[in-house]
Amino acid sequence: MKTDTAEVMPLEVDAADLEQKVKEMYRAVAENPRGDFHFEMGREMAERLGYPAQVLDHVPTPAIDSFAGVGYYFHLAGLRPGESVLDLGSGSGMDTFFAALQVGQEGRVVGVDMTDAQREKAEALRKAAGFVNVRYLKGYIQAVPCEDASFDAVISNGVINLASNKHKVFQEVARLLKPGGRLALADIVTGIHLPAKITCDATLWAACIGGAMQIDDYVAAIKSAGLAVEKVQHNPEYRFLSASAQGATRKFDVKSVSILARKPA
Repeated sequence: MKTDTAEVMPLEVDAADLEQKVKEMYRAVAENPRGDFHFEMGREMAERLGYPAQVLDHVPTPAIDSFAGVGYYFHLAGLRPGESVLDLGSGSGMDTFFAALQVGQEGRVVGVDMTDAQREKAEALRKAAGFVNVRYLKGYIQAVPCEDASFDAVISNGVINLASNKHKVFQEVARLLKPGGRLALADIVTGIHLPAKITCDATLWAACIGGAMQIDDYVAAIKSAGLAVEKVQHNPEYRFLSASAQGATRKFDVKSVSILARKPA
């Protein structure tokens, strides 16, 4: 649940309003992580989702404080020393730092995010902590400023649900992955299709609910990009905080999943 959206919307939602709301929400996540949000953040939540405490001890604390992910997927990603990793919607840098610790000094991690406050915070933390194998780019997850077939793995946590055209995002992932490379992500999906009154609500989009795709459609979108889906895992430990978000969760089976997919070799 970090940041991205800025494309032509196929639904009746105001694209400019949506992007502004997303940027405002995730600027607040970066600058005031103890504020009032629909979703949880921070270390307690990260550990409950599955992030090992002994690894989090080596991640800058302010990045963990602003961590607004929705699940754990690194056990699926299987990152190895020397690999190249792209984080779509990298936020304040929590997952980029986590990945950097796994790929080591000989590997590299690139984070892409559209919200200036998030990238600026992540970059300041990177410099202070001495993560020389990490860099951040300004951009949108459906149009990443990187070369074809340049990454061993693409990761993302709670971000793709914010993009209206998931097909375009997954096509971009397929372009960026090396043959045999994998996509490992956590995201918000639904058990049933959402009604227009929710999918057209920019505030609910920004809260990671309005843009959630029905799970079978989400998996189909990944496959349509030419990626082979290898694992889909439900994350029951994730929960929303606000009454309205919890109501949508119950009514439309809004939930977190972690997914592993691979580009054919």
